[in-house]
Amino acid sequence: MTDPIADYLTRLRNAIQAKHRVVGIPASNLKRDITKILFEKGYILNYKFVEEGPQGTIMVALKYDPVNKVNAIKKLIRISSPGLRRYTGYKDLPRVLNGLGIAILSTSQGVMTDKEARDLKVGGEVLCYVY
Repeated sequence: MTDPIADYLTRLRNAIQAKHRVVGIPASNLKRDITKILFEKGYILNYKFVEEGPQGTIMVALKYDPVNKVNAIKKLIRISSPGLRRYTGYKDLPRVLNGLGIAILSTSQGVMTDKEARDLKVGGEVLCYVY
């Protein structure tokens, strides 16, 4: 697999499309950080790290509206890819849906959202947009 982040986002997209409650994703440190951000910002209901085998698995419980069964995540868009890395400085950080969505960045101080990076005045690689 050449792009594990794209695989992670595709697994989430496919589970949302199929209206699954829980999805299992092979774990890595970067995927764990992205999952924590999605949980903190309210895009997923819960998550659990299963230390099984050499790699482990991240079990993600998707969040649905109880009334109309619409998922909290509308779109997951991969921005930077292994073939074309997208970097940005803190002055040029993207605003997703005019601040309603989040951009997840990999910076020198760890994985964080665009708002946190703006506050810390740090730029980095734009991994994906979530809204």
